[in-house]
Amino acid sequence: MAQTFDICIRGAGIVGRTLALLLARERLRVALVASPAPAAGATSDVRAYALNSASRTLLEGLRSWPDATHATAVTSMQVAGDQGGAVRFDAQAQGVDALAWIVDVPALETRLAEAVRYQPQVETLSEPVEAALTVVCEGRASQTRAEFGVEFEVTPYEQHAIATRLTCELPHGQVARQWFLPDGILAFLPLGGPEGNSVAVVWSVQKEQVPGLLALAPEEFTERLEAASQRTLGSLQLAGERASWPLQQARADRWCGALAPKGKQQRSFVLAGDAAHNVHPLAGQGLNLGLADAQALAGLLHGRDYWRSVADTKLLRRYERERKAALLPMGLATDGLQQLFARQDGPWQALRNWGMKGFERSGPIKNFVARQAMGIH
Repeated sequence: MAQTFDICIRGAGIVGRTLALLLARERLRVALVASPAPAAGATSDVRAYALNSASRTLLEGLRSWPDATHATAVTSMQVAGDQGGAVRFDAQAQGVDALAWIVDVPALETRLAEAVRYQPQVETLSEPVEAALTVVCEGRASQTRAEFGVEFEVTPYEQHAIATRLTCELPHGQVARQWFLPDGILAFLPLGGPEGNSVAVVWSVQKEQVPGLLALAPEEFTERLEAASQRTLGSLQLAGERASWPLQQARADRWCGALAPKGKQQRSFVLAGDAAHNVHPLAGQGLNLGLADAQALAGLLHGRDYWRSVADTKLLRRYERERKAALLPMGLATDGLQQLFARQDGPWQALRNWGMKGFERSGPIKNFVARQAMGIH
C-alpha cells in the first residue's frame, strides 16, 4: 500500500531537517526530499554559521547541537571601521555566557541527519511526493519556488563572499572579529573550542577582485589576510579550500499559496529559509532567520484548531505575515550597513566612523541591538 504523508519538505538542508524533526513531534507523517549528492571531487565545506541563543535552544531540544569542539562560544565581538571607528560587544556585560556560537556546518548537518534517521515519523526520499502541505526549503536557487509560480525579487550586491579556514599563530580567545575595510568586509569567526587557534573566514569583496584572490598562491592569499586583519592573530596559514558565491538581498513575493483547485482535497505550499529570503552575511543572521522560520511554522501547526488542515491557507498566511515582519528590520539593517560601507568617498567614511563611535557609547541602544541579535527578546 502506498505511503501517505501529511507534509512533504523539499530540501534536506539544516532548515529542512530541523523542520522535519519539529513536525514529527506533532505526530505528522513527513516526507523529506533530499538534495542530490555532491558531484565527485566537490570541494570540502568550509562554511561556518554564527548561531544565537534561540537557535541553540531549538537545536538542543532536538538533540542536534554539536559538541563543544564544533560549536565555539563567542564571548566577545570586535568590529573595526576604516577610520578608527570601533564597536565591541561583550557577553559578560550582557549577563550571558556567550553572544553566539560559531558552528561548523558539516558537524551540524551530521547531527541533524542522525536525528532524522532515528525519527520514525520522517522518511527521507529522493523524489517529491503528494502531500497536503509542501514546504520549500531548497535554498536561494530553489527550482520548486519557480515551479509554483513564486517571483523571487533579487537585489544583487557588487560583492562576492570568499570563505575559507585558517590556522593562526595566536589563539582566537573566543573573540569574533570583523573589519569594515575600504575594499570589503572581513570576518574571522573562532573555531576549535575555547583554546582554539583556527578561524572561519568570510571576506566580502568586490566581484571583480574574486578571480585574482582565488588564483593567488596560499602564501600570497594569507599575506593579504594578514594585512587586512592588521596581524591581530599573528601569522596565518591556509587550512581549507577557498569557496566563493555572489551576495544578494532577496525576498519571495509570496511565501504560501494553494496548489489544488477548489472542490478537491486541499493542498498548499509554504516557503522557509533561504528559499523565502536572503540577507547580507555581515550580521551573521541568515541561518538564525531560517531556523526561526521552521520554529514559527511548526508552532502555528501545533496550535491550530483541531478542524484546520495543515494546508489551511489562512493559517499559512499568518505565518507569512509574522515572518515577513520579523525579517524586515534585519533586512533593512544589513542592507543599510552594506550600502554605507560600500561608499568610499571621504564624507561617507567620516560619517560611518562617527556613527560607530556614537553607537559604542549609546548604552541602552547598543544593549538592545545585542540582545536582538542573540535572539533574546
